[in-house]
Amino acid sequence: MLAAAMVSLKREREVDVDDDDNEDRVAAKTSRGRVVEDRRSRHCPYLDTINRSVLDFDFEKLCSISLSHINVYACLICGKYFQGRGLKSHAYTHSVQFTHHVFLNLHTLKFYCLPDNYEIIDSSLEDITYVLKPTFTKQHIAGLDKQGKLYRAYDGTTYLPGIVGLNNIKANDYANVVLQAFSNVPPLRNYFLEEENYRGIRRPPGDIMFLLVQRFGELMRKLWNPRNFKAHVSPHEMLQAVVLCSKKNFQITKQGDAVDFMTWFLNALHGALGGTKKKPSIITKAFQGSMRIFSKKLPHPDLLPEEKEALLVTEEYQEQMSESTFLFLTLDLPTAPLYKDEKEQLIIPQVPLFNILGKFNGSTEKEYKTYKENFLKRFQLTKLPPYLVFCIKRFTKNNFFVEKNPTIVNFPITNVDLREYLTEEAQVTEKNTTYDLVANVVHDGKPTEGAYRIHVLHHGTGKWYEMQDLQVTDILPQMITLSEAYIQIWKRQESDDDTNNHTGA
Repeated sequence: MLAAAMVSLKREREVDVDDDDNEDRVAAKTSRGRVVEDRRSRHCPYLDTINRSVLDFDFEKLCSISLSHINVYACLICGKYFQGRGLKSHAYTHSVQFTHHVFLNLHTLKFYCLPDNYEIIDSSLEDITYVLKPTFTKQHIAGLDKQGKLYRAYDGTTYLPGIVGLNNIKANDYANVVLQAFSNVPPLRNYFLEEENYRGIRRPPGDIMFLLVQRFGELMRKLWNPRNFKAHVSPHEMLQAVVLCSKKNFQITKQGDAVDFMTWFLNALHGALGGTKKKPSIITKAFQGSMRIFSKKLPHPDLLPEEKEALLVTEEYQEQMSESTFLFLTLDLPTAPLYKDEKEQLIIPQVPLFNILGKFNGSTEKEYKTYKENFLKRFQLTKLPPYLVFCIKRFTKNNFFVEKNPTIVNFPITNVDLREYLTEEAQVTEKNTTYDLVANVVHDGKPTEGAYRIHVLHHGTGKWYEMQDLQVTDILPQMITLSEAYIQIWKRQESDDDTNNHTGA
């Protein structure tokens, strides 16, 4: 028996780097089969060599030498990732070559001392595992929007959880602002902060889309982590999942359109969470409303007047009504006039928000052209969601280039009442129709280049903040309305009856 135990111990020390099950058996078994903790586990002499300032768990968990995802360890002295910890592994070699002794298994969250190969058990290391994998209790989540306590990161900077800069790796600010916006929608945030909410969702074999859900959840927990080592987060793993799941339609290295990304992201998350047209998900619960669309086919403009009149009485050219759901509403800007003032400066036109909301009053008609046919359409809302997303259509694409409409939309920050845009029946059933702004995405600069920034309301303090990549600054509410708003998220006000049972209230 003793010989067998010695052989098993020897095998464990020479474990193959891909054998995770064997690697995590660091306790030796005695002849009676009891597990005995290594005496060195609670007295590792190298804990003071750990350098928390170099630890960064935002990047892809792969070995810096073999580029493998399997069995990866972080060296807690230099912050690099290495595979395995057996005798011939990269982590083992690194520990001998550089006398770096403390490693963390990024999958099991266990600490090891190499090359001695024993598990380290010490409560002083819990802050490191929490940064790698933050967890939130229901009680913690319920209090997120009720206080505005500043926290101090390990690097000394103070920050508000949730109001945290996102690194612009190369040209991904178009995605960053959308991720920041959704991070500040409480029901969506609360759902993803608690992994149990989506861990049990079953997807078909080979389906990669659930990776989006996992990475978005990880990003939410990092953005809202009150014990971060630094006051910013890199969305590297989240964006890699976006590149993969969108089949490279959205990339880190190439500027994209925030509305295009948001449209794809919302629908992809809805599908990955098991949602369908009939089965809701947290996405549709938060953002989905419905509308009536009245559509009337128009005769071809080249036809003679009498031919047009003859067609207009046929059934094909009568107005048709259909019901449709939406996750956001597109607001059209009036064509920007290009005239100059007496100083030869271009005047930037302005339009009130309620003017462009007129599209949904049930009477405003707009012509829509397809390749073959023209239609006249009007819209009226039948159901308002808890969170209403507006996309202000600034960009017009034609065969040669993209044009940007610089018109400033004048809008109040609070108390936007949308009752007049509902059908008569909906006006009776919809109790609350007044909304307050919670996020405002802005595009600055030229159409195909330019940069994105976002204004978000911190619910706990009631203050507004502007975030552009890693920069976070507070901003006065009246300054928000002067920007070229592109995407807005509005929160429905709650009546006293449903304040208590509304998620994320």
